[in-house]
This record gives sequence, structure tokens and C-alpha cells, in this order.
Amino acid sequence: MAGPVRRLRMLIGTRHGITLLGRNCAVQFGLLAGAAQLVFTLWPDADLPRWSTLLGIAGLAVLIATLISLPRNRISRDFTHPQVTVTVEVGDLFDYECHLVIGFSDTFDTDTADESLVSRRSVQGQFLHRVYDGDVAGLDARLDEALADVAPVQTDTRAAKRLGKLARYPLGTVAVVKDSGRNFFCTAYARMNNDLIVSSGTEQLWESLARLWETIRRHAHRDEVAMPITGSDLARINNMDHSSLLKMILLSFVAHARARGACGSLTVVVHPRDYYRIDMLELGVFLKSL
Repeated sequence: MAGPVRRLRMLIGTRHGITLLGRNCAVQFGLLAGAAQLVFTLWPDADLPRWSTLLGIAGLAVLIATLISLPRNRISRDFTHPQVTVTVEVGDLFDYECHLVIGFSDTFDTDTADESLVSRRSVQGQFLHRVYDGDVAGLDARLDEALADVAPVQTDTRAAKRLGKLARYPLGTVAVVKDSGRNFFCTAYARMNNDLIVSSGTEQLWESLARLWETIRRHAHRDEVAMPITGSDLARINNMDHSSLLKMILLSFVAHARARGACGSLTVVVHPRDYYRIDMLELGVFLKSL
């Protein structure tokens, strides 16, 4: 979680933060000044130094306003049309016991042996090691079962792709892996290039999200779903930062939920190391505007 110092820097380092802090300072100063005025009215002979009291009120107002205004580690909104809760929260995706969204490439590679294909620190790599205890064959069998009815669009040769799987599935394909009473929505939103570099773009991500929500609508049964900020870091969507990607996810989800429905609750989990990349105050304003 972000420490108080970092949260304070985020507060005073953004336009929304400064505006919010100023407004809360004014409100708190007014409340405290009113209380002081009431004291002087009831006890006109009270021996309180005027200037010291004024400075004390001002300092206390700033302190209270700062504490109230500090960015939170969690923001949430309940929508009525449709009835769905959207939450953005700092945490560990795999601490959530609900249905999870896991990002994959179009080849659904899983091996993290030398990290040439999949990084162990990625969500996909953590999925292998924290849910399947590093059992590559076991996870591949579950993925093959989930993809049994999906035809690959291309099969590379070993000469073209030196490592990993050769079958390529359409971008946006969602393999629903069922395990331990919950679903893992494995969404292929990026392409594994033959140089083993994963890449994607805004258009591909937007289309993949639409297919993801539709699959969730059919399989989640209005239950809670948690997901990371798909498209960040390892997918090489370089023209969008974490905040922009997060806003795209929220906008896409709310639009699809209103049109066709999705799940009862969506939580987008921000990794603690990425918290500083997200302006939670601005994001709160954005979520309220949807």
C-alpha cells in the first residue's frame, strides 16, 4: 500500500488534489471558526488570545482537510442502471477468491522456465505458479480443454517461432478455465510475435474487452469478477499509461453492462508498485462521471 508521504505528494501534485484540498480547507476553517465564535458568544470573558486562536484554527483546518483529502487505496461506485458495483482497489489480484481475469497472448503460452516466453512476475506467470503450483502441463491441459471449440487462425512453424506453442487464436479469444469452483477468464488481448515479444494496441484491447465482458456475462452468473489493468507493461501498449488503460477498462465495462449486462461486481486491482502511476482522485471523478 502507498505510504502517507507518497499519498501526500499525490494530493498536492495534481490539479484535482489541490482543488479538493482547498475546498476542504475552506469548509473545515468555516466549521472551526463557527465553533470558536460560539465559544466567544457564550463565554465573552473567556481569556483566549485572538491571534493564537486564529492560527490554531487555521492549522487544525489544514490538518483535518489534508487527512480527509488524501487519495484512498480504494474507490467504488454502485450503479443503478445497470445494478452493478465497480471498484478500483490497490492489492494483490490472487488474494481475491472470486472469478479472475488473466491476460494471455494469442498463442496462450504458459512456460516461465527461462522467462523467454512468460515472465514470472507477470499476472500470467503468477497464475501458473500461485494457482497451478508451476504445473505447466496441467495448466496447458486446462487451456486446451477450454479452447477445444475454437479454431486457430494460424499455425506457425518451429523455424518461425523457436519456443512455445505454435497455434495462434483470434485476438479477443477467451478461454474459460474452471477450477476450484470459480472461473479464470484467460483473455488473449495481445500477440506473441515470433521474436517472443508480446505486443498489442488500443483497438485490439478495446475489441478484446468487449469479447471478455460478453464471455463474463455468459459464465459469471452475476458473481464478482476481479481483474488487473490489462494492457500495462508487458503488452507494450506504449501510447497509453496506466491511468488511460484503467479508464478504458472502466468505460468499456460500464458501456457493455448497460447494453447487455455483465457481472454483478467488477474490481480492477492495482498492484501496489503501480499505485503511484494512478491519480486516484482524478479516477474517482472519472468514475462518478460514467
